[in-house]
Amino acid sequence: MKNLLILFSICFALIFSCSAPEENNDKTQSNKLFIANPKPVKEQPVPKMSIGDKAPYFNLPATDGKFYSLDDFSKSKALVVVFTCNHCPTAQAYEDRFIKVVSDYNSKGISFVAISPNSPLGLLYEELGYSDLNDDYEEMKIRVEDKKYNFPYLYDGDDQAVSLKYGPVATPHIFVFDKDQKLAYNGRFDSVEKPGAANAEDLREALDSILEGKPIPNPITKTFGCSTKWGWKLKLKEKTNKEWNEKEVNVSPISEPEIPSLLKNKDSGKLRLINLWATWCGPCIIEYPEFIALQRMYGARDFEFISISADNPKHESKVLKFLKEKHSAVPNYLFSNPDKYALIEAIDPEWNGALPYTLLIEPDGKVVWKHQGEVDFYQLKKVIVDHELIGRYF
Repeated sequence: MKNLLILFSICFALIFSCSAPEENNDKTQSNKLFIANPKPVKEQPVPKMSIGDKAPYFNLPATDGKFYSLDDFSKSKALVVVFTCNHCPTAQAYEDRFIKVVSDYNSKGISFVAISPNSPLGLLYEELGYSDLNDDYEEMKIRVEDKKYNFPYLYDGDDQAVSLKYGPVATPHIFVFDKDQKLAYNGRFDSVEKPGAANAEDLREALDSILEGKPIPNPITKTFGCSTKWGWKLKLKEKTNKEWNEKEVNVSPISEPEIPSLLKNKDSGKLRLINLWATWCGPCIIEYPEFIALQRMYGARDFEFISISADNPKHESKVLKFLKEKHSAVPNYLFSNPDKYALIEAIDPEWNGALPYTLLIEPDGKVVWKHQGEVDFYQLKKVIVDHELIGRYF
């Protein structure tokens, strides 16, 4: 009997110690194992919520590795759901105001959550001219770290099922729900996009009214920003990619005496990014498409990318073949002198000659960034977009 009691105690302890942690581990693993997988979405009508509508349910992954659902905010005096994204200049213009509102009202029983509604599949390079980040799940994590978000940032880019219930027309678009999770406010932060020119007055008025138990004076306001990138808007992306890929690609010789003029950058009025590369340089050919992506992102603004090949001039056909394969529809040059030490001295006497080598040059020739070796393109994009010639806002 004593042995049976001991055996029962051991089994009970094992069951108790294994079952509870297993439940937690399953939850943790399910969060950590989330891998974004955006898919095309069938075109459909996008609903428009009305004041008094119940908040549509959501259960979405956030950048912190957790899932957040509507139920998590059931005890809040109000819930603010902001549909926003990484790339939109208007969304970026309101980031600091959003963070400040959260800081001011979180302790008053109001909860905040941001949702990125955009399908990464529907986003063009040409729409990223005001950003260092696109709208995919991994780059959302970078934005949270960069800006120190004090609210959960949720991803809905795989099938946009939640966004299709709320109907955000632009980023940012705000939905405020009362304690019963019914829509009380629908619209904007405030009426002035320029950072520092307003303080989210419309949103604050709505929150103060809810806290005071009063009607919101203006429960519906218009929204302004980048349109939601629905997962059925893929034809424009296909068309834009096709147009870029059909652009003519050429390569021209450049001599040693011509390089100083290129570096002085006197007449372009643009940030000039120059990459020294060669077809025999492994890292060069691997990273080269990223430079073309930069041109497509920022090329409509005060930016241009120029490539200079350090291949032997007699290999011009090989250089041109590579450039055509990479759709390098930018100014492409091949150094006309087989003496590579002459190229080094012409470009930068401090350069030790190893490829790849990249420089970012302001108008009038000031080098604001240079790098030897493979480029960290996130770092480079950040340098470009934060430069006064480019910028994140209109």
